[in-house]
Amino acid sequence: MFGNLRDKLSKTRSALKQRLDSLVKSGKPREEILDDLAEALILADVGVAATEKIIASVRERTSKTDGFPEIREALKADLVERLSRAAAAPGPAAPAGRLAVWMIVGVNGGGKTTTIAKLARRFRDEGRSVGLAGADTFRAAAQEQLAVWGERLGLDVVKGRYGGDPASVAFDAVHHALRTGQDIVLVDTAGRVHTNANLMQELEKIKRVLGREVPGAPHEILLVLDATIGQNALVQAREFLKVSGITGLALTKLDGTAKGGIVVAIADELSLPIKYVGTGEGEDDLIDFSPAAFVDALFE
Repeated sequence: MFGNLRDKLSKTRSALKQRLDSLVKSGKPREEILDDLAEALILADVGVAATEKIIASVRERTSKTDGFPEIREALKADLVERLSRAAAAPGPAAPAGRLAVWMIVGVNGGGKTTTIAKLARRFRDEGRSVGLAGADTFRAAAQEQLAVWGERLGLDVVKGRYGGDPASVAFDAVHHALRTGQDIVLVDTAGRVHTNANLMQELEKIKRVLGREVPGAPHEILLVLDATIGQNALVQAREFLKVSGITGLALTKLDGTAKGGIVVAIADELSLPIKYVGTGEGEDDLIDFSPAAFVDALFE
């Protein structure tokens, strides 16, 4: 995983490296190094608030006579600890032998449907029977995209009519799963406008229907965020947090940004588990998030 993540974070690592390399032999006093480091972190999209906390932590971990090597190690230690607070073990959160139901939420275009396909592939390869629910009835293309993935992966896809009730699709999907003995259902949802109050009400309705039909459902509400949009991902996340019960995050397109520091900003502000990171378009380009591996990939 480290090798894969290291390759995918090359843009962010290169951007950081250009700024940090000059500090290695600079001989600058600690405070000047910390000022330069703060600038590098902000440019990597760590964000002002998180950067201030990180610099304060590094200052506490080092002495006034320390140079860049010591500061660099203190920085890595802080980032691992900060990200570890948001780390969590992924996996279907349902009692053994019971149907697990996941809702996947997020803005259209952020990699939501592709993330569902990657999760489905993973669970299928682990020996689980997986069903897909196309509850994004707002976009006909969304259901068609999910159907293509379902055919490619050999999985059942329950769809609804265009403009129909998304909650009814979720209802049909879980009952199909119960009849056919599926282990897990992944429910795709609409994400047309993250500031649309009607959308949030729609998601809450789906959640209520799932909970009524399957005890404890949805067992996971995974918010998918596009890492390439930087601080806008935080704006989206704040809106989707209005949907109660979000249990974790999946960050997509981490390979396409030079500002992978948004991972730190998201973890610091949201205090939600980062469960997965997407590192490409392939079916297997979804890995469990590891704070230590992420930090190593940024600096090694």
